[in-house]
Amino acid sequence: MVHPVGEANEESPFGTLTADEFYARHSVSHGSEFITNSRGLKLFTQWWTPLPPTTPIGTLALVHGFTGESSWFLQLTAVYFAEAGFATCAIDHQGHGFSDGLVAHIPDINPVVDDCITFFQDFRRRFHPSLPSFLYSESLGGAIALLITLRGGGASWSGLVLNGAMCGISAKFKPPWPLEHLLSVVAALVPTWRVVPTRGSIPEVSFKVEWKRKLAMASPRRTVARPRAATAQELLRICRELQERYEEVEVPFLVAHGGDDVVCDPACVEELYERAASKDKTLKIYPGMWHQMVGEPQESVDLVFGDMLHWLRTRAQRAAAHGGA
Repeated sequence: MVHPVGEANEESPFGTLTADEFYARHSVSHGSEFITNSRGLKLFTQWWTPLPPTTPIGTLALVHGFTGESSWFLQLTAVYFAEAGFATCAIDHQGHGFSDGLVAHIPDINPVVDDCITFFQDFRRRFHPSLPSFLYSESLGGAIALLITLRGGGASWSGLVLNGAMCGISAKFKPPWPLEHLLSVVAALVPTWRVVPTRGSIPEVSFKVEWKRKLAMASPRRTVARPRAATAQELLRICRELQERYEEVEVPFLVAHGGDDVVCDPACVEELYERAASKDKTLKIYPGMWHQMVGEPQESVDLVFGDMLHWLRTRAQRAAAHGGA
């Protein structure tokens, strides 16, 4: 299958089509709604399902990364998997996309994990319980997805795809010394202050193809400002927590990571692969590719996502044969 990012242009993920025309072209239906979480925030959720005669072979929950959203590049990936037979859903984290909250501010990851679990469980209940369920994640979404599976020991999920997962922030990108060591003080005093510098903007070091980088910047809901102090501190803390808990990871997983990723360190997902207790685990490091592999040339995109789809289909068939997740 060809990933539909090739139909986009630098202004719209749907290229010259309307959203409805795009969905029809790929034989998927689309729905969306706002939900209200326990903190009173309205969160945007959406889903894509294959149209008949295709019958869903599994459910797939997508988890976006920091400054990301479910309605831009991630939506193209959602359509790709839905067209392949997966009933797919996604949620905009607080402060991201169409959801409420201070823009791109996550001072505590745990409520975000709770939001994902609540919505994903609700979405799964719309289908027969025997249908296997999977998680797909990107960047910070990889850390969130791992935390989701750790809440239940991985037993409730048939598999997890980690695309450029944030298990460790690269030293080539994180705040320079000594600011990293002063973050706790700054975060306590002025948690929302956009004081944290990084070594380059995320799009510039994530998307190799120039027009895709322009498309990333064209999203009206994407922030390009510096990370806030408390958010930066939390991102570093999440990495430390995960690295201490690698042995607890039991869910089947596929790691797909760019070898030249300067945002999320490939060495950290390699360590996850080595230490995880999962009996079914696969590691794929793609030489020369960057953080956002959807931002590579089309041939590379189709290679990476073809590997992911093959992995998911194989596990869906295996899980279905054993009565689901």
